[in-house]
Amino acid sequence: MKIVDKLFGTHSERELKLITPIVDKIVAMRPQMQAMSDEELKAQTQKFKDRLAAGETLDDILPEAYATVREAAKRVLNMEHYPVQLIGGIVLHQGRIAEMKTGEGKTLVSTCPAYLNALAGHGVHIVTVNDYLAKRDAEWMGSVHEFLGLKGGCVLCGMNPDERKEQYACDITYVTNNELGFDYLRDNMAIYKEQQVIRELDYAIIDEVDSVLIDEARTPLIISGQSGKSTKLYELCDILAKQLKRGEASGEFTKMNALMNEDIIETGDFIVNEKEKIVNLTEEGVAKVEQFFHIENLADAENLEIQHCIILALRANNLMFKDQDYVVKDDEVLIVDEFTGRIMPGRRYSDGLHQAIEAKEHVKVKHESKTLATITFQNFFNKFTKKAGMTGTALTEEKEFRNTYGMDVIEIPTNLPIARIDHEDAVYKTQREKFNAVVDDIIKTHEKGQPVLVGTITIETSEMLSTMLRKRG
Repeated sequence: MKIVDKLFGTHSERELKLITPIVDKIVAMRPQMQAMSDEELKAQTQKFKDRLAAGETLDDILPEAYATVREAAKRVLNMEHYPVQLIGGIVLHQGRIAEMKTGEGKTLVSTCPAYLNALAGHGVHIVTVNDYLAKRDAEWMGSVHEFLGLKGGCVLCGMNPDERKEQYACDITYVTNNELGFDYLRDNMAIYKEQQVIRELDYAIIDEVDSVLIDEARTPLIISGQSGKSTKLYELCDILAKQLKRGEASGEFTKMNALMNEDIIETGDFIVNEKEKIVNLTEEGVAKVEQFFHIENLADAENLEIQHCIILALRANNLMFKDQDYVVKDDEVLIVDEFTGRIMPGRRYSDGLHQAIEAKEHVKVKHESKTLATITFQNFFNKFTKKAGMTGTALTEEKEFRNTYGMDVIEIPTNLPIARIDHEDAVYKTQREKFNAVVDDIIKTHEKGQPVLVGTITIETSEMLSTMLRKRG
C-alpha cells in the first residue's frame, strides 16, 4: 500500500489535485470582491438565489459564493479564509469529512459551505458537541451570514417549542447533536404537524464528527414515559432476596457437560456470576420463591414478572454496591459513572434495576419508565440528504465512515509547515512498566515546576497512580 501511495499519492493528495483549480478560481476573484461596496456584496445573495431558481446548480455558483463569503468574513471578523480553509470548505460541500489539525480554523471553514447550501432554501444544520460552542459559533460566525442577508439561529437547552421552531426556521441553525436528536424524536411523537419544530433534514455539518458519528454512534436517544406497573412487587422481592442464601456451583454449565451427562452441583438458593454480572436461582431457590408467593410453578408465563423482579432484587443486593455503583442522596438513588467517578443526575438504570436498588436502599420506589421513542445517532444522521464533518482525527476511522455513512476522509494540509516535533508512541511489555514510566515522567516534569494533569479511564487506575506517587513522596 505504501509503495502505491508513493507512486500515485495518497487518496487525499489525489483529491486535493482536483480541488486546487477551484480554489485558484476563488482566490483569483479577490480583487473583484474587494472592489464591491458592502451593499453590492450583500446583493450577491439574491443574485445567487435567482441563478439557482433559473436552473444553475450549487456547484456552478460555488467559486463566486465562496469568494463572497471570504470577503464578507474579512470585513466583519477581520479574518480572511486561507486557501487550505477554502479546500476544507469545498470538501464539506461535497458531503465528505475534512480532517484538519487543531488550530487550523475549522469554525471559519464551515461558513462557506453553510452559506452556499443555505441559498437552496432547505436549511442548514451546523452540529456542535455542546451548548457553549453552538452559542459562540452562532454569534461569531453567524455575523458573517447575517451580513450577507441570511438568517442565523441557535437551539439551546431549555428553549420552549415555539422558540425552537423559530430557530430551526432560520437559513442556518447551530445546534448540539443531543438537542437535534431529541427534537427529531419529539417531532415524531407530535399529533399535529404544527407541533413539529424541525422543518427538514437536508444538510448537516458536524463538528468533531468522529466523536458524534463513531464514539457515540450506537448511543440511543430515548424518550420515556411512566408505566402503570405497581412498585409493590419490587419491595416484596427485596424482602425475599435478603432471606435467600448465596451458594456456589461445582462448575459452569456447558454443552460439553450436557453431552457427557455430567451434573453440576449447586448449593444455596442462588448462584452469582460476578464476571458476567448474572444471577441464577438454584432448585432450592425456585422452591422458596414459589412458597413465598404461593404459586405452583415459577416458570409459568403468568409468573414471568415475579421471576424478572426476584432476579433484579438479587442483582441489586449482590452485584450493585452503594458508594461504588451508586450513591443515595436526598432519598434518591443516583448513578456513579464508572469511568469518571462523577454522579450522573437524571440517569436511571433500565429494565427495573433502578427500582430494585431503590427497594434495597428503602427509598421511595419510583414507577418504572417505558420507552416511547428511540433512535441512535447513526440512524438519525443517515436520514440527512447530505452530511459532512470536520475533526482533527478521522483518518484512523476512515473505513467505518465509508462503510456506515458513505463518507470519505480528506486530509487537509496545514496553512504553514508544522514546527512541532511528534515523537513515536512508547510501548511497554507490562502494565507495571508502563505505570512506572508514567510516574517517572510525572516526577521529572514536577521537578521543572510544571503543573501536571493525569487523565485515566477508571477510578481504580487513578487511585493506583495516586498510591504509586505517594510512595515516591
